[in-house]
Amino acid sequence: MFQVPPPRRSYVYLADPRDVEYILSTNFDNYAKGSYNHNILEDLLGDGIFAVDGDQWRHQRKLASFEFSTRNLRDYSSNTFKRDAARLAQVISAAASSNQSVDIQDLLMRSTMDSIFKVGFSVDLDTLRGTNEEGSRMTKAFDDSSEQIKRTLNVGAEAVLRRNIRVIDDFIYKIIDEKIEQLSQERVDSMKKDDILSRFLEAREKEPDKISRKYLRDIILNFMVAGRDTTATALSWFLYMMCKHPNVQEKVAEEVNEATKGSSPGLSMAEFTENLGFVNDLPYLNAALNETLRLYPSVPADGKICFSDDTLPDGYDVKAGEFILYQPYAMGRMKYLWGEDAEIFRPERWLDADGNFCPESPFKFTAFQAGPRICLGKEFAYRQMKIFAAVLLRFFTFKLRDEEEAVHYKMTFTLFMNPGLNVHVFHR
Repeated sequence: MFQVPPPRRSYVYLADPRDVEYILSTNFDNYAKGSYNHNILEDLLGDGIFAVDGDQWRHQRKLASFEFSTRNLRDYSSNTFKRDAARLAQVISAAASSNQSVDIQDLLMRSTMDSIFKVGFSVDLDTLRGTNEEGSRMTKAFDDSSEQIKRTLNVGAEAVLRRNIRVIDDFIYKIIDEKIEQLSQERVDSMKKDDILSRFLEAREKEPDKISRKYLRDIILNFMVAGRDTTATALSWFLYMMCKHPNVQEKVAEEVNEATKGSSPGLSMAEFTENLGFVNDLPYLNAALNETLRLYPSVPADGKICFSDDTLPDGYDVKAGEFILYQPYAMGRMKYLWGEDAEIFRPERWLDADGNFCPESPFKFTAFQAGPRICLGKEFAYRQMKIFAAVLLRFFTFKLRDEEEAVHYKMTFTLFMNPGLNVHVFHR
């Protein structure tokens, strides 16, 4: 741990799992987002679950936790992930056939955006293939807004941000109003309500004063951040590591092939994806994904404000108002946590002698946060990553376009590759 005293606020950086557990769980109420974080995020995320504390957070968390636990949503999301994995595979197949390189990060960002809009709101955005012009405008505005919020805003940037927020709001409120109209029709009883927005609108009937259009707008945008950026970023780094470690790429492909050896070898990509039902039985793929997230967590650092003077488990005194940052990126590379080979990509560290997957403490492996604010969509994210990875590595081999080019990243909300990840793709 170390402390950095900037001009107006003191920052304390943590990397000890004991301290992380203390601020995220043991003394949870003393460490929260606070007005500092809320003010940074408010323009885009409003009073959504990522930006608020206290009763506002508890209400959204309780409501969302119930909905995320339903089998209907689990099945609906799995079918959506399969659909979008098949669409992505078709786009990649065309690139492989024409011997063109692709920016796989860009394709993943678009594909996961399509997934979250289908799961969240039953909207077929189709940004992957670019058939929805209005959706493409909204997506660009969302991306630009996310990046601007991470900068020190000047007057010009604030004006651009406001314009982008207006584009986003117009699109989101249109979705909300159309869904409200759909649910108000006589056919409401027979209408399928699998998407998240429909289920929140049902809950709204019981709490109309608490669940306003603005509340729904904020929920939507928070789920967009959670459901697109983090998963697409994780899959991008995963494919990068597959390119850097072709032996691991082949082992994952072999595991997928072994799991599907009873199916017809003549299945198309769409048929294979539709019948995909084994992703929880792929321990090596699970290990490779976790090893990627250890070294390249989607959210590399996260912070809380200390509300009252306190002493951390390691004996360090923190003061009210200090910004307490724990760092998944740094923690994933520390030898005292992961051994002398901490900086080596080695999926086997997640497997026991029999090849079974062995999870780590969420306070040591903090890719999905931990404690009461642990990521609600963690299992959804794993399911989507496994489906996409299984489909892509079953049908394609990936190689970097330039093996010598160093990879760079930029900090937005997530560990985004800059400028992207250009790869050559080959049919298996």
